[in-house]
Amino acid sequence: MKGKLIIFSAPSGAGKTTIVHHLLGKLPQLEFSVSACSRPMRKDEAQGVDYFFISVEEFKKRISNKEFIEWEEVYKDNFYGTLKVEIERIWKKGKHVIFDLDVVGGVNLKNIYGDQALAIFVMPPTIEHLELRLKLRETETSESIARRMGKAKNEINDANLFDKIILNDKLEYAFEEAEKAVASFIASE
Repeated sequence: MKGKLIIFSAPSGAGKTTIVHHLLGKLPQLEFSVSACSRPMRKDEAQGVDYFFISVEEFKKRISNKEFIEWEEVYKDNFYGTLKVEIERIWKKGKHVIFDLDVVGGVNLKNIYGDQALAIFVMPPTIEHLELRLKLRETETSESIARRMGKAKNEINDANLFDKIILNDKLEYAFEEAEKAVASFIASE
């Protein structure tokens, strides 16, 4: 079996992580790709589960060694990327890779893998709704929310670069749409 990639991207707070976790519980042929990042670990996160947390210096070294299929510096000294070995590990198990990435990372992966990848953009109902979701998380400072909101407006403008857009105004509907799109893509040759 040739492995496929399913990419979920959205602005922070749009619900992509919730949808990806739902799909992982519904479709056993999927496995989550753990990204690497240089930001500090949050209290509810675990190394190798949520991210591979590595230092800025280590991240830059791995960039130099060409260990990433894609990476970006999202904010100053705040790197995120997908390790090549993570994709290969999942494909060796005979599974398809599912990603939860920011918009730039999602577009980069789609450009690299083309028809082997399904790129889905999760659209928030409104920009105000997105800001409320970020505030309700209680993991963000007012400065980080402002920074994320500025980025979100640009990301929404890039939604047309994705294969499919799922509006997340009703979570059950978003789950259903995601299940249909991913199952259909996996079944196609």
